[in-house]
Amino acid sequence: MKRVLFVIFLILTLILAAYSFNRYWVHRFDALIARQAAIYRVDPDLVWSVIYEETYFSPWKTGKDGEIGLMQVTPTVGREWATETGMRELERQMASDPQSLLKDPERNIQIGCWYLEKIYGQFQDSPEPEMRMIAAYNAGPSRAVEWSKTPEPGGVQSGAEFINRIDIPSTKAYVLSIMQRYREVKSSRSSSAAVQQTEPVK
Repeated sequence: MKRVLFVIFLILTLILAAYSFNRYWVHRFDALIARQAAIYRVDPDLVWSVIYEETYFSPWKTGKDGEIGLMQVTPTVGREWATETGMRELERQMASDPQSLLKDPERNIQIGCWYLEKIYGQFQDSPEPEMRMIAAYNAGPSRAVEWSKTPEPGGVQSGAEFINRIDIPSTKAYVLSIMQRYREVKSSRSSSAAVQQTEPVK
């Protein structure tokens, strides 16, 4: 009987440890995300959801097409960002050694947020702009603009219609996955806020 209880205790301990580690792993960059998202006026929950999908918070990862770091930023985007900053040292670093710069978590998140803000400017007046931003982040802004076109000039395209127009299966799956996670995070935050509001004041 003691052996059975010990095994049960051990299993529960391992489950709790795995849960605690996972919570730490997926939230250890939250402060960096919040800071850079605030600077570039993008939703930190959307940034978090993109990182979750891209690398599951692993800053050392590189993609098959040369993407680097947490948000899988390409050296091309990194160079665009460095040029826009006007800081020659950053331009020099991006030209000579983009790997080192883009593997730094805060710098990677900074550039990723800058790029998302840049994309947002193209879709801010569209319904559900987050879908279009994510599609552009994955497949390029020109493709997202093409998918956003409507038969009638000046027409309004819903988010669902936009999704249906995405003709790259991997991008469609990418957008759907991130949007589902993003909505879950938003729903969880709303539920937590509602619970806090209903708690009696001590």
